[in-house]
Amino acid sequence: MKRFVQAVGIALAAFFALGQAWAADSFYADPNSEAAVWVRAHADDPRAAKIAASIVHVPTAQWFGSWNRDVQAAVDQYVNAANAAHQVPILVAYNIPERDCGGASAGGAADVSAYRAWIDAFSQGIGKSRAMVVVEPDSLAQLDCFKTPEGQQTRLDLLRYAVSRMRLNAPEADVYLDAGNAHWIGADAMANRLHDAGIGEVKGFALNVSNFYTTQESLAYANAVNEQLSNRFGLTKPVVVDTSRNGNGSEGQWCNPASARLGEPTGEPSGQIWLAWIKNPGTSDGPCGVAPALKAGGFDPDLAVRLIDGE
Repeated sequence: MKRFVQAVGIALAAFFALGQAWAADSFYADPNSEAAVWVRAHADDPRAAKIAASIVHVPTAQWFGSWNRDVQAAVDQYVNAANAAHQVPILVAYNIPERDCGGASAGGAADVSAYRAWIDAFSQGIGKSRAMVVVEPDSLAQLDCFKTPEGQQTRLDLLRYAVSRMRLNAPEADVYLDAGNAHWIGADAMANRLHDAGIGEVKGFALNVSNFYTTQESLAYANAVNEQLSNRFGLTKPVVVDTSRNGNGSEGQWCNPASARLGEPTGEPSGQIWLAWIKNPGTSDGPCGVAPALKAGGFDPDLAVRLIDGE
């Protein structure tokens, strides 16, 4: 453990030192993000300047799901905009059947066939462009929502299908399978799930998406997962940590907590570590916490300002 703590400290020091030399300019900050659109529409609002300065210009992931009527066209348009800016887009595929186990972000494709068609279109939208892609947040951590081995295997098969389609249709994309967060599923179980979902065929795995655990906690968990992957399957993988809301760590509340703060902004990948804003700051987790009337995914300037101020 002491060796790992030292290693994490060295890795973080190297990452942040590199961050001083690299800007995040190579990643795409969408000028039409919900935060950017709100700022333009409310230029006289006293919150606008703060949101513009702290959030709008930081590269953040674009999420795609059933709300995109033509997902291939939507992805293609987004990727082309990033290409025109000579930047790399960050995308999230979020449409697996029975998404979020019926929670605040419930939904997803209607069935196996619909999902296969959707992920085909999603990956074709990326094509031969460079991209960073996080595949299906929470899908492996929530495997236990399926009470039968057949149900669990169906989900694993769909993730493997997503991996295969990304390799075929988007060969230049760096793909990360989501692996939950540092305090959800044991590292041994998660390593098995990642293996069964095809981790050997992608760039790495993602942690802390839409959550609040510190980078140090996430890296400790990443190390534990990689140790299990190495011992059992002879491989280790890079990790992307969502730092969009982990500046104050977790208070145990997952849904719009009052004390969350922005974390380290999206930077360049450094070795095995990449810190990036995957959750869009200011978007709601659901009608709960300090946004009891705001549905999941909706943007709220008050939520954004809370994250900037950390209170």
